[in-house]
Amino acid sequence: MTQGYLMARALPPLPLDSWEDTKATLHRYCQIAGKVRMELSPFRNHWWHVTLYVTTRGLSTGPIPYGPYGSATFDISFNLLENKLAVATSDEGGFSFALDELSVAEFYRRLFDGLHSLGIDASINTKPFDLDDEYTLDENTFHCVCDRGYVRRYHRVLLWADGVFKEFAGRFAGKTSPVQLYWHSFDLAVTRFSGKQVALPEGTDPVTREAYSQEVISFGFWPGDANVREPAFYSYTAPEPEGLTEYPLSPEGASWLPEGGTALLTYEEVRNSASPTETLLKFMESAYQAGAKSVGWDIESLRTHPPARKAAKLRRGD
Repeated sequence: MTQGYLMARALPPLPLDSWEDTKATLHRYCQIAGKVRMELSPFRNHWWHVTLYVTTRGLSTGPIPYGPYGSATFDISFNLLENKLAVATSDEGGFSFALDELSVAEFYRRLFDGLHSLGIDASINTKPFDLDDEYTLDENTFHCVCDRGYVRRYHRVLLWADGVFKEFAGRFAGKTSPVQLYWHSFDLAVTRFSGKQVALPEGTDPVTREAYSQEVISFGFWPGDANVREPAFYSYTAPEPEGLTEYPLSPEGASWLPEGGTALLTYEEVRNSASPTETLLKFMESAYQAGAKSVGWDIESLRTHPPARKAAKLRRGD
């Protein structure tokens, strides 16, 4: 039995229809935690100060400053193995609570009551970002499902994708984003930059203007949404160059979406392949080549030559 076969079996199915209620609730939990980080953290280019990071046990904001002159820090962590949220401080304070059957409004109340008990003065815009909800986050009692089994599956996929994305990032010598989860769209992403500034149209909103101020080729994983009804890996080049979608993609199951210049490979294609890591790396490289060649990046000068690693070969089933 090959290592690749074992990896394929280790990656669980994650059909959107089966856990959509849980995904919707967890998404809103993450928006609340992410908004706290955005409110209290110093600005970083491309909005990198607002994201969440994959951890061994779930997701985390990483350290957030608070107190006089930012002399202390705290973090908000989702333990997706035990289905609970935990807040820890550098002053040894903290609290936690379970997420089972917890409405978004109750999550909001418990988090902010806990933060205030620790002397952390935080407030956020309670309007959900780009979710078309009827209620604000502090009023939403509709979303209240957080199934432990599917949360664990989601974490397992994130943990694996995070590792592959980091391996792919190491093959690029230019500016690269951290591997991070954007809570507004709920996708895990990593982005490569050419360093060339982009002149965006007048009237572009501030978020887009900062996020796409330079040429980028981005890659990511999303668990599915109203438009794409299954988990998938994606890539896009921005601004989208002419001729992008004329370049071939690998493996055979990858395709360009009819609109928007987005390359797509379903999670099921990756999960059921003989070597999921190799399959995903092949897809990301083919999408990068398409974007870089279309825009005219100096591919060779931006390439790194990492040493061969036996562990990586074993992981890929070689």
